[in-house]
Amino acid sequence: MNQESMDGASQPFSSSKNKNSRKPKYSRFTQQELPAWKPILTPGWVITAFVFVGITFIPIGLASLFASERVVEVVDRYDDACVPSTDRNQMLEYIKGSKSNKTCVRTLTVPKKMKSPIYVYYQLDNFYQNHRRYVKSRSDKQLRSTKFESDTKECQPVATEDNKPIVPCGLIAWSLFNDTYGFSAKNEEIKVNKKDIAWKSDKDYKFGDKVYPKNFQNGDLIGGAKLNESIPLSQQEDLIVWMRTAALPTFRKLYGKIEVDLEANEKITVAIQNNYNTYEFGGKKKLVLSTTSWIGGKNDFLGIAYLTIGGLSLFIAIFFILLYIFKPRPLGDPSFLSWNRNPQGH
Repeated sequence: MNQESMDGASQPFSSSKNKNSRKPKYSRFTQQELPAWKPILTPGWVITAFVFVGITFIPIGLASLFASERVVEVVDRYDDACVPSTDRNQMLEYIKGSKSNKTCVRTLTVPKKMKSPIYVYYQLDNFYQNHRRYVKSRSDKQLRSTKFESDTKECQPVATEDNKPIVPCGLIAWSLFNDTYGFSAKNEEIKVNKKDIAWKSDKDYKFGDKVYPKNFQNGDLIGGAKLNESIPLSQQEDLIVWMRTAALPTFRKLYGKIEVDLEANEKITVAIQNNYNTYEFGGKKKLVLSTTSWIGGKNDFLGIAYLTIGGLSLFIAIFFILLYIFKPRPLGDPSFLSWNRNPQGH
């Protein structure tokens, strides 16, 4: 067989081999040949990084703490105080009784001048809105559109009443907070603005402007507040605020805004309708009046966290500086490698 015939016989084999090859197409990316920056962490770079973190975080922490200190906050727990002394041993029967007087008058003292707007919150303790069964008991489709009025399969056990769908259905809506607050000072009423207390995105996209409450709180077991059936869900802002469930068992929700200043040492009279049942699960109810700052409400945690991290960074930087001064180590000295040292006795 001549050389030409041998070359012709090998061509099909070679082309078949190339066709079935799994070798990836060559590129600098797949072969990891792209240029890369490989920093060498010298003592100077490490010390500089820690110093930078320290001098950046400490001022931020101080500014956050000062802003938090400027927030004026009044907190009043009223769940126990608003139960008559004759009913202290039977709180559950008192709160469930339809004939018992639930009106309670509390007096608050303003510690410092509070500039408007003053935010009014209600705070609940030991209320687990993050419980999986509770969170899932709602129908987002039903809240948005009348087309899905009968979509209540996720709302059990509060889905229908007399075989008619409840709108809004589910445990979250059913347990809507229903305590009310009325404020006055020097025999003059202080109005609470309840407009724009909910997120605009919730009002525009999560709650329909053509969806109205139906068969809500009409059963034998009443969970919380009732809703005005002539107002669409997109305008029921108390409901919208409540339906944004909290992640922790202690939480605050916005009730409204006071749009007048309150002077220092001023006495505020609060008429409370103590309707909401927290006694059955050992919960607490608090009324909160608060101003705000550029970081929000009163919260020292952010400032303390920044100061802690900044302080630790400066401490580590100083430690490395002293170590570098008193016990320097040449960069890249191979004598410090363990495999380059002779074992003892050899």
